[in-house]
Amino acid sequence: MPTINRAFTGQTVITTFEMTPGTAHELMEALRDAYEDFIRHQPGFIGAGLHMNDAQTRIANYSQWQRREDFQAMLRTPEMRERNRRISSLCSRFEPVMYDVEAVF
Repeated sequence: MPTINRAFTGQTVITTFEMTPGTAHELMEALRDAYEDFIRHQPGFIGAGLHMNDAQTRIANYSQWQRREDFQAMLRTPEMRERNRRISSLCSRFEPVMYDVEAVF
């Protein structure tokens, strides 16, 4: 389970997905399947959360990894590359960005 804490020394990744309401639930299902069947079993994975906006036009994914390299290695696997092709077909764009926790209130 992800925890937002200034003392966290791992890698935080926030990925945003943009889509139409017509593909929102299918995309969410593809993301849930990816986490359930594959991502959560990868070395260095700590936890993640998926969020959808009310208009069903955006999904935000917050994930934590022990190291930046763990996240990058997961993305390079043949299975995740295949899953990302499917995910990409369900949205207009998605962008994973790595962050460091700077403040918690």
